Amino acid sequence: MTTLIILSVLIIILIAWSVSIYNKLVALRNRFKNAFAQIDVQLKRRYDLIPNLVEIAKSYMKHERETLEAVIQARNQAQQAEEQVASQPDDPNAMKNLMGAEQTLTGSLGRLFALSENYPDLKANQNMMQLSEELSSTENKIAFARQAFNDSVMNYNTYREQFPNTIFAGMFGFNQAQEFIIDNEAEREAPKVSFN
Repeated sequence: MTTLIILSVLIIILIAWSVSIYNKLVALRNRFKNAFAQIDVQLKRRYDLIPNLVEIAKSYMKHERETLEAVIQARNQAQQAEEQVASQPDDPNAMKNLMGAEQTLTGSLGRLFALSENYPDLKANQNMMQLSEELSSTENKIAFARQAFNDSVMNYNTYREQFPNTIFAGMFGFNQAQEFIIDNEAEREAPKVSFN
């Protein structure tokens, strides 16, 4: 009888422990998904600003059509990649696609702003200056949101990889999450958007 009681208590403890690990994995996964939602808000704001910026630049930069089209194409690709990640922030392939698309967009914006230096009237345009300031502010917010997301992903992955959590994570489909990292050092900085 005593053995049966001890065995029952051990089984209850094991079940409670397993439930605790599962619940913590769920909480950490939800945290990093919520952190990506914050990035999502800022990226959408960025994607909305870019066409306005290009429209203003078009009237001044008539001979730079290729650059302007490259910015819009990069923006559209980044937006599609972002929508894919927004629906599944725990999909590492979708996250890698977003990182690549964001790097391309950042490079295109950098070229646009570098070319705009050759157009003093564009630099002096009040709407262009305001949009540039909003874009710069949004870039900063994206950087902060990305850091919060990466911290959440690191906490989730660390907990997920610890023993015996890794056993439960594998059993219940808690896959490793991908951080949102920009690989190219030159592209780690937000594009310069000064029109003074």
